[in-house]
Amino acid sequence: MLPHPRLLVAIQDPPSRRSVLPTFPGFMSYDPPPSWPPTVAIYVSCTLNQHLSCSTVFHESSEMLSVDVFSPEGLFGFPHRSLKVTSVYLLSTNRPPYRSISPARIFSFLPYPHLVLGDFNLHHPLADPCRSLSEREFNISTRYFDAAFDVPYYSLNTTGVNTQFPFDTISRPSVLDLACANTALSSLVSLWDTPLPSTSSDHVPCVITLKPPAIMLPPPTAH
Repeated sequence: MLPHPRLLVAIQDPPSRRSVLPTFPGFMSYDPPPSWPPTVAIYVSCTLNQHLSCSTVFHESSEMLSVDVFSPEGLFGFPHRSLKVTSVYLLSTNRPPYRSISPARIFSFLPYPHLVLGDFNLHHPLADPCRSLSEREFNISTRYFDAAFDVPYYSLNTTGVNTQFPFDTISRPSVLDLACANTALSSLVSLWDTPLPSTSSDHVPCVITLKPPAIMLPPPTAH
C-alpha cells in the first residue's frame, strides 16, 4: 500500500487497444492528437481535477504532452500558481539530433515549476556511470544533458539505478527513463524512487514525491 495517492501518472509508449487508452478508476487520461497509436499519455487523478485546474498542452510532436496544474492560491506553500508536467518519448531518427524531439523543445526556461518525465532512449555516464558507451551514443546523449543543464534542469534520478530491464538474458539493464526538474521545482522534490514492480513492461515505474502542497486534498470518496 503506497503512503500517498498518485495524482499524476506519465506514460510513454502506453498500451492501447485500437488506439484507445485503457481506463483506470479515479483517473482521467490525456493523449496528444493525432497519435495512432498513442505514444505518450498522462493520467490525472479525478481528486486533483476536482480541486485544481488541470489543462492539457499539446506540442508539435505527438511524442510529447504536457499538463498544466493551476491554483489561484498557490502551490506547495510557494507563490507559484502553476506546475507543468511533461511526458516525453524520444524515438531514434536518421537526422540530427538523431531523436524525434530536439533538446530545445523539451528543456526551455519557465518561471514556474516544470517536471519532465520521459523515456529518452539515451545512454549517458551521468545517469549510468558503469555502462560502456560508443562515441556516437555519448555525443547524442550529451546534447540533451547539456541542454538541460544550460537552462538549468536537474536530474532527479538516483545515479546508476536502472529503470529498464530487458526480457532477454543477454542485454544489460539500463537507465533510459529520466526525470528532470527546473530550478523552480527542484527544491520541492523530496524523493525519486523505483519501489514498484514492472507492469508487464521491461521498464519499471519511477515514483516522484513532491513536498505536501499548501492545498491539502481530501481523501477520495469511496464508491
